[in-house]
Amino acid sequence: MMNKRRVVITGLGCATPLGDSVDVFFDSVCQGKSGVSNIESFDVSQYPVRFAGVLKDFDITKFVDHREGKRMDRFCQLAVASAVQAIKDSGIDLSKENLERCGTIVGSGIGGIQEIETQHIRLLNKGPRGVSPFTVPKLMGNAACGTISMMYGLKGPNFCVVTACASASHSIGEALYNIISGRSDVMVTGGSEAAVSPVGLSSFCALRSLSTRNDAPQLASRPFDIGRDGFVLAEGAGMVVLEEYEHAKKRGAKIYAELLGYGATADAHHITAPPPDGEGAARAMEIAIKQAGVEKEKFDYINAHGTSTELNDVAESLAIKKVFGQHAYKMSISSTKSMIGHSLGASGAIELVATCKMMETSIIHPTINLDNIDPACDPKLDFVPKVAKQRKINYAASNSFGFGGHNCCLVIGRV
Repeated sequence: MMNKRRVVITGLGCATPLGDSVDVFFDSVCQGKSGVSNIESFDVSQYPVRFAGVLKDFDITKFVDHREGKRMDRFCQLAVASAVQAIKDSGIDLSKENLERCGTIVGSGIGGIQEIETQHIRLLNKGPRGVSPFTVPKLMGNAACGTISMMYGLKGPNFCVVTACASASHSIGEALYNIISGRSDVMVTGGSEAAVSPVGLSSFCALRSLSTRNDAPQLASRPFDIGRDGFVLAEGAGMVVLEEYEHAKKRGAKIYAELLGYGATADAHHITAPPPDGEGAARAMEIAIKQAGVEKEKFDYINAHGTSTELNDVAESLAIKKVFGQHAYKMSISSTKSMIGHSLGASGAIELVATCKMMETSIIHPTINLDNIDPACDPKLDFVPKVAKQRKINYAASNSFGFGGHNCCLVIGRV
């Protein structure tokens, strides 16, 4: 299938706790900066966790007018901001495109939770007539893809993928298939999440999956470190523009990478925990690599799911070694989440943006807070602790795994 229509990445956009542009985000992660901070948007004094990865001073009017911005939940705002960036970065002139062959797929694990909370309070205080008529359009998970489609007149495939923390990566993979199949030439795709809210935070606190390092928030996200005690909840969005290769080449587009492979599997094991041996994750990587048609020994880098949870970090380490064998020790592996926290359904897209920039610049961003590698994660693996490194990347993989047993792997290559 992959040798029929090639698919390339021509535009990047993101909004993360480190800033609302790709350049600021990538410069920050290369310097090992953390975007984790104390929560200030609501009272967290009674919460066991009082910090998160939050994009502060975000202004949607930099991307759309004030009236339009007010009609969006924050997760939709972040998605739109990222899409505007990605489309601009791609240099594509949509007025010259057949818009029936241009689509958008945007994932979100939770959707408009902040709008749900706001309107529930209004319901309790003012009764049914106090609920806004914009409630449903703002809370629905497909609001982001629908809004982006309307903004740009994209009349091709338009839907939302909901697979928890694998949502963005699955969205990108499905967009890849849409182009390969011949149904589309251009796809705007990624994921968005804005669940740092009272219900969002308290729910993950109740699950006991979050780090409680309130005295040192920027040290809390520490993937593969023996001292990790949970992940850091975060918000954010990431978007990419995918194009059929000849289409991009014809218009002289800048190409960041070729999207070569997409693997998706299910653990069929537990609603929140991966199988200890990472079997499902390994199969997703195997499928993506096989589809890409690249020898394993040619891979230089893996952007790990790397959540900073005990079960995930160990399972992913084992999966990488199972797939790559001895070559696993020759690759570099790092976790973007060590610096921005876990943006749930947006994480895979943000991490693919980071991986594309690493391929472009030959700079691999570090895994910060990695003081002592957990023996179960194997200290012999190159997790790029604390400091970025120079390394040319010809082929890379990006992993995303979600509650529900969802596994996804994307493979990109230098063009």
